[in-house]
Amino acid sequence: MLNHIWLALIGIGILTATGRDIYDLTTNTYGNGIPWIFDAAITPQPDGTKQQLQLRVAAEQPRMHFPHAVWENDNFSIPATLTHHGRNTFSIVFTLTDDMPDIFREMSDASGSKGTLTGNGYFRTDTQTITVSFDPVKFVYLKRITNAAFDSAGVGVQIALGLIGIMALWLGVMKVAEQAGLITILAHIVKPITVRLFPDVPYDHPAIGSMLMNISANMLGLGNAATPFGLKAMEELNSINPKAGVATNSMVTFLALNTSCITLIPATAIALRVAAGSADPTIIIGTTFLASLTATIVAVIVSKLLQRVKLFAWDRTEAS
Repeated sequence: MLNHIWLALIGIGILTATGRDIYDLTTNTYGNGIPWIFDAAITPQPDGTKQQLQLRVAAEQPRMHFPHAVWENDNFSIPATLTHHGRNTFSIVFTLTDDMPDIFREMSDASGSKGTLTGNGYFRTDTQTITVSFDPVKFVYLKRITNAAFDSAGVGVQIALGLIGIMALWLGVMKVAEQAGLITILAHIVKPITVRLFPDVPYDHPAIGSMLMNISANMLGLGNAATPFGLKAMEELNSINPKAGVATNSMVTFLALNTSCITLIPATAIALRVAAGSADPTIIIGTTFLASLTATIVAVIVSKLLQRVKLFAWDRTEAS
């Protein structure tokens, strides 16, 4: 089901981006094919000669090229570098400055050359003007979605690699504890708590061990490590369920604990902060503990209270 939701969201994103790109093309949002004219006193130069210019943009030019844009500055200048080709032609690179309209940055990002715009042009010596045509800008939003997908995939790989060590460590610790019989010892220690939280589950039942492993992993902030134990606990609880497939009170209470479990050391969150370059990745320990403690208390109380409400009462008779 979750995969279908993700697929639908991706499809909606692609359709929305395509629709916006089609709108931009039909309205010529980025002024493709409309030449710019600048006053510039230059003379023909040999091929390959570079020339630095400061081109002043008159107020009417941006409004003519981008009628749908909102302008904060009507007049601005563009630093440019010309590379002469032939008698009157050249290629040109514009360097974007802070006083230039934002639409130029959108065009630059869409072309993949951040901070610059490129184009071609020619000059007329009789009028001392140059005419410039920017490279066409198309499919801006589809390119953004594609770039975001690749960037997110790269970040996901980096985070996953950063988590391998800490996850392997604690999964190993959990396995050693299970093999050494520490789970049985813990089951006896926490018996006064489990008999009250899960009155219909024998204190030495395998489900108690799986639930303890799940809660222990969650308390250490190892959500991924806790998942297999949670699934095993639900399987064991269902084995003593007189109406298999219908959640018992113990199942509901355990789910509430699993979802809101007290976190002593948010190891996964700390690892993520380390991978992201946090200066103080462990600063979240105190606030995480208080927040998770509050959530656990509220979740258990609500779970126990709703069990007493007739509307939520579970029919304990065997399913026919």
